[in-house]
Amino acid sequence: IGVMQRGRLDQWDDAYHLYHRPATRFVADFIGHGVFTPGRIVEGRDGSGPQVRTPLGDLSDLEECPVPGAYPGGECEVLLRADDIVHDDDSPVKARIERKAFRGSEFLYTLQLASGERVLAHVPSHHDHQLGEWIGIRAEVDHVVTFPREPAGSGPG
Repeated sequence: IGVMQRGRLDQWDDAYHLYHRPATRFVADFIGHGVFTPGRIVEGRDGSGPQVRTPLGDLSDLEECPVPGAYPGGECEVLLRADDIVHDDDSPVKARIERKAFRGSEFLYTLQLASGERVLAHVPSHHDHQLGEWIGIRAEVDHVVTFPREPAGSGPG
């Protein structure tokens, strides 16, 4: 599959890699439900390799994540797909439900963290929470994908 932007080939790959390992922000935004949230790549405290600090907590066990010096100050944006966010009542991270779309076996929730960032989450449909309700969430990211931080106002739109 080829994904083109303005007459230029951004990525030529199979569907799995387009979704899990997008080569550019455009491909990441074009394929699947996801958002970009601010992150900072730092060296793990125990010398276990890089971690990405996000509003949802630290993401670790990173196989293909850049080293902390890959971006100025380690500042980056992390792609979080709806399937990377897990509903967890016991999580200390809470988010308010802004929108929800029924999808049969699941809802697609649009959530806002107290810090203002928005994330998407697929939640089993038997967890039918109300708009405005705060629920516990946690990140469970198998494929951490980072991009350079974009200046404010320069994203797609």
